[in-house]
Amino acid sequence: MYVDCGSACIARCKLSSRPNLCHRACGTCCARCNCVPPSTYGNHDKCECYANLTTHGGRRKCP
Repeated sequence: MYVDCGSACIARCKLSSRPNLCHRACGTCCARCNCVPPSTYGNHDKCECYANLTTHGGRRKCP
């Protein structure tokens, strides 16, 4: 299944206080996982790969 990362990340990041950072992180995660959780926050259980990507510091990479 193909996901349009651009439009999915626009929807995901529309309420973010840091939209550019959110779009960049979301785009990277979407490219790797080919999915973006629905809604603007949470729902990581809908996209396991997206939820499991972490930064070097061990925090969640994906918004």
